[in-house]
Amino acid sequence: MAVVNTQPAPQDAATADGPERGRRARRAKAGTAGGHLHGGWLTYTILAVFALGSIVPLVYSAIAASHSKARLSEATPPFWFGGRLFTNLERAWDDANLGKAMINTIFVAGTITVSTVLFATLAGFAFAKLRFRAKNVLMLLVIGTMMVPPQLTVVPMFMAVAELEWSNHLQAVILPMMVSAFGVFFMRQYLVQALPTELIEAARVDGSNSLRVVWHVVFPAARPAMAVLGMLTFVLAWNEFFWPMIALTQQNPTVQVALTGLGQGYVPDQGVIMAGALLGTLPLLIAFVLFGKQIVGGIMHGALKG
Repeated sequence: MAVVNTQPAPQDAATADGPERGRRARRAKAGTAGGHLHGGWLTYTILAVFALGSIVPLVYSAIAASHSKARLSEATPPFWFGGRLFTNLERAWDDANLGKAMINTIFVAGTITVSTVLFATLAGFAFAKLRFRAKNVLMLLVIGTMMVPPQLTVVPMFMAVAELEWSNHLQAVILPMMVSAFGVFFMRQYLVQALPTELIEAARVDGSNSLRVVWHVVFPAARPAMAVLGMLTFVLAWNEFFWPMIALTQQNPTVQVALTGLGQGYVPDQGVIMAGALLGTLPLLIAFVLFGKQIVGGIMHGALKG
């Protein structure tokens, strides 16, 4: 009579450990890629120091803007808010004509940002993916313009503005800054890695012309870099002082030009000056609070996608 063995045959060690190893790998992957990463105390300490160093100047500007000229002239500076903040803000707004200056600066900075992002993306795409003669030579010339000090271009630009009769007009500030060599170089370096050539070739095979390729392939791939370039360009255009001070006057100023009118007088009122500086910085803070999360999210999306 035959004996039937009802016990299961022993599994191979590698086969038995396979599912367990797979579960451990999935748990490890979920803990890193899908979970939250927590920094140690040193990381949070360094971040807190940098955050405090960034906030203290802004807070002290507000403290100084809330005191009178006599209080700020004392040997011991104030370390807490006074009662003249809104008075100094109102005086700075009226004396510097900041209402018109804000409108002018928003228009100038917005126009420069849109044009720089558009033209730099198109030029960066051309230098990164298109083939044409002397491409490398032209790229070197673009990079070479970054080494020219802006002070050397003031005289020819002023002569051109005077010839066109654009003195004290906003186009005199907008036109010379509609595209930047840094923006072209930045977008070129990004698109070399982020935009596969196969996508462009596939769009060409499907019958797309150059405009459709740029709109449906290049712009979506370049969106994170465009957001970063737009943020940097807007901040630089908003804070630009040297050329607007030459091309514009107090009758038609940008914010930085208007703020220079607050320091006039034998004994300048430092409280009013700090109030004007605070008003000039406020739009940048609002823009960062409103769009900072989207900009950082776009950067991270591009980094993870790459």
